[in-house]
Amino acid sequence: MASEEELFANIDALLDEEPQLPPPAERARLREAAGITQARLATALKTTTQSVKNYENGRSEPRSPRLEAYQRLLNGWASKYPVHSTPTPRPTRAPQSAPPPQQPPAPQSAVPAAAPVMPIAAPAPERPARTAGAPTAAPAAAPAAAPRRPAAKKAAQPAQDPRFPHGPLAVLDGDGSAYGADGIVLDCPARTVPELVEWTLGESGLGAARLNRYGKDSDPLIALTATAAVKLGLPEHLEGHEQRRSLRLPEDHPVVKQIAKARWQLTRRGFGPWARIYRKVQGRDRQCVQLALLSWDALDERSWPGVTDMEPADIARVLGIYAQRVITPRGSTAVSGLELMTALRPPTKAVQDPETGNWVSGYNAGSLGTEPMDPAPPEATPEHPVVVNSGWTGGFLNEEAYQWVRPVDSLTDEECTLPYAVGLDLNTAFLAAAARLVVGLSAPDHFDAPKFNPKIPGSWLVDLSRIEPDPRLPSPFTPDGTRPTGPAWYQTHTVAYAQELGHDVHPIEAYLRRETGAYLDPWHDRLKTAYVDTLADLGVTRDLDDRRFLAAMERHKQLDPALAAVLSAIKATVKGGVGKLRERPQGKSYKEGDRWPSLERPTWRPDIRAAVISKARVNMHRKLQNMARMTGLYPLAVLSDCVVYPSPGDSPLDFLPYAASGKPQPGGFRLGPTPGLAKLEGVQSMLWAVDLMEKDLNPARHIKGGDAVLDEGE
Repeated sequence: MASEEELFANIDALLDEEPQLPPPAERARLREAAGITQARLATALKTTTQSVKNYENGRSEPRSPRLEAYQRLLNGWASKYPVHSTPTPRPTRAPQSAPPPQQPPAPQSAVPAAAPVMPIAAPAPERPARTAGAPTAAPAAAPAAAPRRPAAKKAAQPAQDPRFPHGPLAVLDGDGSAYGADGIVLDCPARTVPELVEWTLGESGLGAARLNRYGKDSDPLIALTATAAVKLGLPEHLEGHEQRRSLRLPEDHPVVKQIAKARWQLTRRGFGPWARIYRKVQGRDRQCVQLALLSWDALDERSWPGVTDMEPADIARVLGIYAQRVITPRGSTAVSGLELMTALRPPTKAVQDPETGNWVSGYNAGSLGTEPMDPAPPEATPEHPVVVNSGWTGGFLNEEAYQWVRPVDSLTDEECTLPYAVGLDLNTAFLAAAARLVVGLSAPDHFDAPKFNPKIPGSWLVDLSRIEPDPRLPSPFTPDGTRPTGPAWYQTHTVAYAQELGHDVHPIEAYLRRETGAYLDPWHDRLKTAYVDTLADLGVTRDLDDRRFLAAMERHKQLDPALAAVLSAIKATVKGGVGKLRERPQGKSYKEGDRWPSLERPTWRPDIRAAVISKARVNMHRKLQNMARMTGLYPLAVLSDCVVYPSPGDSPLDFLPYAASGKPQPGGFRLGPTPGLAKLEGVQSMLWAVDLMEKDLNPARHIKGGDAVLDEGE
């Protein structure tokens, strides 16, 4: 006879199961019976036509919240068009042929629903002073330049979590108006920071559901305008430090004392531009609020261009769209990029102890776990304790992005007489490299003279100096494009590329990892969708031909500055998140060999950063080589994901390879809006480019008309 505890556990397991979709072929039958095209369904689900095709042929499954929306639609169609009423257009495939659907966030029954909110003021569109930038109830809706999308506005809204009826965040102004992400305006009566925290947790209805069923809900975010900060007793600006990251209130500041007196706590970074205020967890209830002080430069202008100067309602719209598509901001975009990795791959999950039957915290397969892991000596930085304490002198990985300028004496007369230098920029090259990237999940093991295996992630000591590169192309093995001078440490992808080019490789030694996995896959998928969807909302869609794509890219930032800022933040999240995997020590007081705070988190993984950058650089070199083979053209310079070519015209269309049919040739650079494809970076004269090259300056850094920022987030 089953006990009550066992029965309740079984029921809870059923409640936690993810929504079940009908077999792929049945999904297609129902859509066709309703007379809806795949393109129209894609618009309603806020995805791509190819994704809908994948849903209907079993290649992929939607994820939450799209999963629940798709299930609701299919259930509605199923009741209207039962199997006997419509001929099945194709043979039904077995349900097991489809991969299991992604698990949506499970409800936290222990967390109470939001308390009644304060009176809601009129929506932003009705406030005359802010009509121009007022957010709408569907922040993902397309701008006016894309008229084919409005019909999908309602269907495109994310599933509403009843615990967080007012979205993930709000922007608080000095008059007590808290502008939500979906256009509502809440009345916030708080006059002190502790009162603001209490109101946010008890009455605002703000927050966001976890991104993985084993993760944690996002803490509500309140962004404070300058007037709101002053009203709460905070200085309008915080000054007195050379480095922005060091800004914080002194411990004897009245607001810091108020927080302590109310029995709230600040994290170790104190009260700075991003302040986290919390109480220790009671049971399963989490009590934590994050504040972002806009006048303290919480939103870096490089990542969030123009946002701080926007009206509060517009700031809420920008941050809200980012929160919906990426994650509720938790600091800089680099910090948010790193936090997103953990949110999508939580380190632990509930497992049942076989001896006691109790549910305990256990390792979540595919994650990095909860404990920090020391790197192999060649993967570390020179100041790392592993290096200093061991006296390591065997060299280090140097897997960095390209910074290469072609020797001027390798230019031909024909190249010098071409009128233009045209720069191409690869969309989120690091994100493209993260796709299906297998990385190590366990500690490194040392091997002497191992046989090279391209499927094992790790670091290999190999002599690639005998491989002579074409002087018109950068070496694929070094960031500066020069030929290696002897044995050096390389990440797996770099050595595999040497093998791909036909060279026999014989590692001298290696540090390899036995447990592996595609840790970054969910991170890649979410950021790719965010990037592509945001570009599409700006009128840059996948169905554009190359000429229309270039035209759309030329004007996309002017269509909607708010969405353009979201796009910039998404790109900064990718690059900064990868950089954070090897964050270096900060501060003048640091001494070599001491541990620094970043080393205490499991996501300090320089080997994963090296894998991403190595793959990105290899991808770039492969395209450069294919371009030379197909067109006879060689680059003038490369900077990270930007390459400059001599061109007979002022457009990429004048030199990119196309087939007789007009389609782009595979293997070279191709124009398009998805990660890994290219866009126009800038155009200058060939004389301008040669002049910079003669001065040992990189044309790729200046081709856009200003310095390119190579920011790895370290």
